[in-house]
Amino acid sequence: MKNILVAQSGGPTAAINATLAGVITCAYSSGETGKVLGSCNGIQGVLEERFIDLKEKVRNAEDMDLLCQTPAAALGSCRLKLTEEKQYQQIISVLRKHDIHCFIYIGGNDSMDTVNKLSAYCAQNNIEDICVTGAPKTIDNDLMGTDHCPGFGSAAKYIGTTFAELERDCHVYAMKAVTIVEVMGRNAGWLTAASALARQNGQKGPNLIYLCETVFDNERFIADVKKELETCDSVLVAISEGIKDKEGRYVSEQVISSAVDNFGHSYIAGSAKVLENLVRNRIGCKVRSIELNLMQRCAGHIASAMDIQESKMLGMKACQAALEGESGKMAAVIRKSNTPYTVSYETIPVSQAANEEKKVPSSFITPGGNDVTEEMISYLKPLIQGENNVIYENGLPKHFILY
Repeated sequence: MKNILVAQSGGPTAAINATLAGVITCAYSSGETGKVLGSCNGIQGVLEERFIDLKEKVRNAEDMDLLCQTPAAALGSCRLKLTEEKQYQQIISVLRKHDIHCFIYIGGNDSMDTVNKLSAYCAQNNIEDICVTGAPKTIDNDLMGTDHCPGFGSAAKYIGTTFAELERDCHVYAMKAVTIVEVMGRNAGWLTAASALARQNGQKGPNLIYLCETVFDNERFIADVKKELETCDSVLVAISEGIKDKEGRYVSEQVISSAVDNFGHSYIAGSAKVLENLVRNRIGCKVRSIELNLMQRCAGHIASAMDIQESKMLGMKACQAALEGESGKMAAVIRKSNTPYTVSYETIPVSQAANEEKKVPSSFITPGGNDVTEEMISYLKPLIQGENNVIYENGLPKHFILY
């Protein structure tokens, strides 16, 4: 019998717990597992030996359903970068102390880097009793090797819905006004592109969409807004938080410090506020900026049923791969067709995803760089389909608390 340890890392999503549920489902049903443990706060919890017995916490189908509808990381998360060999040695020591044979890490780019480094360390040191696999996660949808990432579909559904609602609100007054909405996305504009989904039911959606894959020019932006204002009273603009000028400098860096996180990533929120002031000074009309911030990744009440289903399947695939000894692999979803929408679940070498970023291809962006193409819409639409039967209690969605 093999003992399993699972952990979550990086920014949470509305679907990361469905992936955890998939790992647990596979572990419970495999017939070859003993203990199924969860590490609190990712790899940091492994180093500190903060484990919980998932078999005691998740006991039945009702628990599993509640876990799937619960947003954010139920096991807690971390942003700890492994930099020293003694950390790998300590992790292996802890895993062996608890007789762990399979370690499954759910996370994004930096988490897959951890999986890659830890599995490589095991291979280099002939450690054959421990298998390390990864399950993808990130609302940014920027992981290589997988068609899309768990959490992205739900965030895209939230963003499309929010822009549709904002567009209705913006048009109630007969006055010239500009609303600039900042969407998460440091170096990849997938989430911002999802704002175009607001046009699906006959609404106008955003007038302008700017992704971080294209060079952002203040003068061109002002010209675009002025042109829209000639025919529209209200202009709705979607921008990626990571839009950059021709020198590669984040627009938000005009107003924030150069502080970085543990992985060296700049804190870049604030681009919409910069553009709000630009419009106010250059055009002079009513203008407001909105930063969606954490809401786009924790809106479990409007999660995509397709996203939850696929997230769970990828958790099962990662667990199955670990049980079968596929160390150094990441579960991935491979799209076969758009209509009908079909996919397969496979494993790829995690080295293909670690520290790599999947950008929006140029064919998904209009030549003018201020909108997306129908090819992008065709890519996005299958990922937001379906609504979950959310369990409510006292008028609010019920959440599953692990610890």
